Amino acid sequence: MSALFQEVVPVLNTYFDGLYFSDTGRLRQVFHPRAQYVCASDGSLLYRTMDDYFPVVDARPAPASRNEPRRDRIVSIAFAGPVTAIATVTCAIGTRHFIDLLSLIKLDGRWQIISKVFHAEEQAA
Repeated sequence: MSALFQEVVPVLNTYFDGLYFSDTGRLRQVFHPRAQYVCASDGSLLYRTMDDYFPVVDARPAPASRNEPRRDRIVSIAFAGPVTAIATVTCAIGTRHFIDLLSLIKLDGRWQIISKVFHAEEQAA
């Protein structure tokens, strides 16, 4: 496992924990303040800033509070250079399954998510 890979994996694990526990404190650790949140799964554009996204997370019941099994997984991480990466990850909240494409940049010595573009769909429980 490359050193860059080993640097990014903990960021992704914190991201998964933030989603599972609906913990925006954890998510703020991994998202750049100017990151974007984008989806078009239903055929229309959903675009949020972090200021728009974090209140949504704060308002929803945490999967952990319902004892949902963890269904998060790192599918791949590709590096475009020493400070740029894209991670494909999957996770689920309730019956919604997500495939996330997370663009990461390394600034001031730490990796941060600068863009979350994802597809979501309902799946049987």
